Amino acid sequence: MAMTKQRFSIGEIAREFDVTPRSIRFYEEQGLINPVREGLNRVYSNKDKVRLKLILRGKRLGFSLAEIRNLFDLYDTNPNSAEQLKTMLHLTQTKREVLQLQLNDINMLMEELDDVEARCKEELIELTSSQRGTQR
Repeated sequence: MAMTKQRFSIGEIAREFDVTPRSIRFYEEQGLINPVREGLNRVYSNKDKVRLKLILRGKRLGFSLAEIRNLFDLYDTNPNSAEQLKTMLHLTQTKREVLQLQLNDINMLMEELDDVEARCKEELIELTSSQRGTQR
């Protein structure tokens, strides 16, 4: 049975997750991942890969790095923490509320754009037909 690789270079995980090594170093600077050092090289573990995946998913969902760090800290304190799950539920509920407000704003703006577009088309038709009448 083949063992899965437990050590990865920054280039390997950058390619796997389609991010730049600079982004990975930034997450390290923020304390979100913690590779070991071998000389000048960073060596990443499976845990680092999982955390990077969670960071990228969290960002895609609109969570801040501070919110992601808070979840990691809760997990590091107690991996089976109900507190972590409660915090995640609160964050997702808050994010959902913010997105719903943004969606409402977008829908309102779309309606306003529809109205402006309809008025412009009407005025263009009137202008075009009145110009035809004066050209005769």
